[in-house]
Amino acid sequence: MNIPCILIPALIGLICGILGYLLGRMKCNTDDSLAMTLQADLDACQINTKNLQARISALETEMAVRVTITAAAQSFAVPTAVLLTFDPDLATDILGQKIKENDLKIVEGIGPKIEALFNNAGINTWYELSEASIEKLQVILDEGGENYAIHNPSTWAKQALFAYEGKWQELKDWQENLRAGKE
Repeated sequence: MNIPCILIPALIGLICGILGYLLGRMKCNTDDSLAMTLQADLDACQINTKNLQARISALETEMAVRVTITAAAQSFAVPTAVLLTFDPDLATDILGQKIKENDLKIVEGIGPKIEALFNNAGINTWYELSEASIEKLQVILDEGGENYAIHNPSTWAKQALFAYEGKWQELKDWQENLRAGKE
């Protein structure tokens, strides 16, 4: 009887030892596979970072080349405003009033105060007014206050272009169809 009583705890001890060994081995394998997975992710991130840094360098180089080309092109650029001669007599004959060159007030909807706003914003000629976007003109009016913000500059650039090009009859016909500078 003594032998089986000793045998049972020994067998249980042996089984527990084997199970402990196997469980420990499985835990080590899990930690190793997790470490390997994390290392693989880290390596992939490092490769992606290198690719992105190479792309950034390429884009910076491309941007520097474009800036250089743009600067070179601007140095050879032809002025966009072609100087047209102003004929005050023709303007007076067609419009029926004496006109001064680059007088923005001949544009329907622009009075002395709005002309002063535009002059302060750097728009001093018919050509400059004709090249200005409606959005830019509206911003200038909005900055002048609510008395100016209510004006609609949608036709002013076209009227200024007619004046700049000396198309007085077209300007007169266009203005006859306008109400307070609006279509």
